[in-house]
Amino acid sequence: MPKLIHYRAKCIGCGICHDLQPDLWRMSKKDGLATLVNGELKKDTHQLEINEQIAKQSKYAVESCPVGIIKVMK
Repeated sequence: MPKLIHYRAKCIGCGICHDLQPDLWRMSKKDGLATLVNGELKKDTHQLEINEQIAKQSKYAVESCPVGIIKVMK
């Protein structure tokens, strides 16, 4: 099953991921950075198991992130 990976410590808080997939992303009121909803912290990343359809939809968020900190791993 694919995983959505987010390197939150490198986030700049632009909000593109949230704009493209509001069900998966929230913008933190504390620090203004993106948070992967229901993501599990593993080492220095937040990870969330997703299905193939969401993996395909996440392609736009991955490509649009200006700092390249969102990945889909299969």
